[in-house]
Amino acid sequence: MGGAEPAAGHPNGHANGGVAEKLDELRRQLGKADGDPLRIAGVGAGAWGSVFCALLQDAYGHLRDKVQVRIWRRPGRAVDRATAEHLFEVINAREDVLRRLIRRCAYLKYVEARLGDRTLYADEILRDGFCLNMVDTPLCPLKVVTNLQEAVWDADIVINGLPSTETREVFGEIGRYWKERITPPIIISLAKGIEASLDPVPRIITPTQMISNATGVPFENILYLGGPNIASEIYNKEYANARICGADKWRKPLAKFLRQPHFIVWDNSDLITHEVMGGLKNVYAIGAGMVAALTNESATSKSVYFALCTSEMIYITHLLEEEPEKLAGPLLADTYVTLLKGRNAWYGHKLAKGELTLEMGDSIKGKGTIQGVSAVDAFYELLSQDSLSVMHPDGDRSVAPVEMCPILKALYRILIKREFPPDSILQAIRDETMYDPRERIEMAQGHTLYRPSLLGQPGVAKS
Repeated sequence: MGGAEPAAGHPNGHANGGVAEKLDELRRQLGKADGDPLRIAGVGAGAWGSVFCALLQDAYGHLRDKVQVRIWRRPGRAVDRATAEHLFEVINAREDVLRRLIRRCAYLKYVEARLGDRTLYADEILRDGFCLNMVDTPLCPLKVVTNLQEAVWDADIVINGLPSTETREVFGEIGRYWKERITPPIIISLAKGIEASLDPVPRIITPTQMISNATGVPFENILYLGGPNIASEIYNKEYANARICGADKWRKPLAKFLRQPHFIVWDNSDLITHEVMGGLKNVYAIGAGMVAALTNESATSKSVYFALCTSEMIYITHLLEEEPEKLAGPLLADTYVTLLKGRNAWYGHKLAKGELTLEMGDSIKGKGTIQGVSAVDAFYELLSQDSLSVMHPDGDRSVAPVEMCPILKALYRILIKREFPPDSILQAIRDETMYDPRERIEMAQGHTLYRPSLLGQPGVAKS
């Protein structure tokens, strides 16, 4: 097929030549021999992890002799009856999906599941193109592997689609499978979340650092990809952009390989701080959902909250980054989309409405892990350390940085300590003694807040 002709039956409609050339270029850079396919393995099948692998399958999957895409998810997760019934409705509302399942002789099992005559499993439906956390958005069929060692042992590129809270454990297991590897793989982490370590000094640990520690893969081979995006909208070809962050060696080649007409991927050397900012916006998104629910979607109240939470985020970025201005655009964009339609804002909204409770945990049916909950805990623990103390605006005493972040404190007391109900978030934004958010920003800009120890040694030289 010529370069100007779209691939037959190819969902993205790319020209075969251009797609094949991008794939060949990356294969050369990886030293792949003819006849040896590039092996891409996704680890974790939440919404974004599944969509990311499906985008690659759509773009490159027709070049079967040159690339293989597979995804791992744990086996045994049953699909409940209500979800099976809804899935049946989704299938029958889409003629292309219905025809595909009939051709694959897979339609009957969805009929039986709707009737209650059989149980569907999450890995089973993923093979047919349905992510349990996103059943309203049919994907392309994916090769699903439920044995972790089989999925990753010979992978050239591994996509981390796990929540940050599961990354350390799973990659610890993967590290054991890779002990005999001669050439380390490339790892692209999609996880947005952090852990706190207080010993020997308070610092943030990110998923890419967890992966490097667990596997021994050099940091130059580990990258982070994030951006203001909603998984289902990206798969439905809403225009989106993202940044892939990491060392020079791989970020530009991978940005080119991942770029599609509707999904533009930029690159940046500042891996750790972009990764941390991806976790930070989830913290404040939960509060935004609470405020929206408690004020009946009052535009005024939501804007008050936005002014206050962005001033706290700006303050925190000045603690974490020597040149925080570089992060303003990406952080605000990612925060904005999360407030509009992200799972963390949805979770806060449901909590405030009483439709969810904290006792249900932070892994929610149909949504996956609410990563902002663990991030609230981590940021509070870090910023409450006296060793990081800052001067109070009154100028007469030193305080822990968290004292300048009343919304973070309120979220910690609601979500982690469970001392107050969700509606106490309103008191945090209505406190008459609170400083004008402009003052917090001025204080951040006017004093040397930067605490490089919080991020440890990033391991990637800044350009």
